[in-house]
Amino acid sequence: MTTLDDPAEARALFRQGAASPTTGWAAGFTQTNLIAVPADWAYDVLLFCQRNPRPCPVLDVSDPGDPATRLAPGADLRTDLPRYRVWENGELTGEISDASALWREDLVAFSIGCSFTFETALAAEGVPLRHVEQGRNVAMYVTNRQCVPAGRLHGPPVVSMRQIPAGRVADAVRITGAMPAVHGAPVHVGDPRELGIEDLACPDFGDPVEAKPGDVPVFWACGVTPQAALMASRPPFAITHAPGYMFVSDKLDSDYRVG
Repeated sequence: MTTLDDPAEARALFRQGAASPTTGWAAGFTQTNLIAVPADWAYDVLLFCQRNPRPCPVLDVSDPGDPATRLAPGADLRTDLPRYRVWENGELTGEISDASALWREDLVAFSIGCSFTFETALAAEGVPLRHVEQGRNVAMYVTNRQCVPAGRLHGPPVVSMRQIPAGRVADAVRITGAMPAVHGAPVHVGDPRELGIEDLACPDFGDPVEAKPGDVPVFWACGVTPQAALMASRPPFAITHAPGYMFVSDKLDSDYRVG
């Protein structure tokens, strides 16, 4: 996988049409999920995120129609992600590499914390990342649980899964628990059936990841959760990132580490 260390250079490459999952890109810089909705749905999204902070930690909110973000001055949320999804009435109607033509004057953009942010910290302490080793997108699954509803929004939480050696699970919990703004500690360790996941080889988003002997599946709350809420709640229009194809910001991962 080709990666760039500088977030501005990565965004420029995506603006030119490059498309790649962003795990491993610009190590040490925060990545975010995107959901942009009409202004009359923005309060519902904000309330949904406030009530469900583990899967939906809000890092920035735009003014209506404004594609800028305080997370990267000069960046453009319409062009600087590698891939976008377009939603109408809860249905996915397409994936595009440039959202400029569809960006509306009433869209409010939410930048939501991403678990890719804590992967730098995991790697720095030698915790293996199997999907990175295998050149794959992280595996993500819709669970059998329900988020706390808010206004017109409801739906199941989504989790991302990483195969972690059993002897390093405690380290993974400690490291990620120090980063609550980017999902924090795992929500589940072990048997995926307790989350309603029948087959790890069939993720709902992303790619299947092969485990190595001694690995344990570890699950974190995931910022794709708002997309599951879109499907369940059916707002008239929305633009999101494609799962795994994140916005690479200028903020440092360490900015969101506590303790």
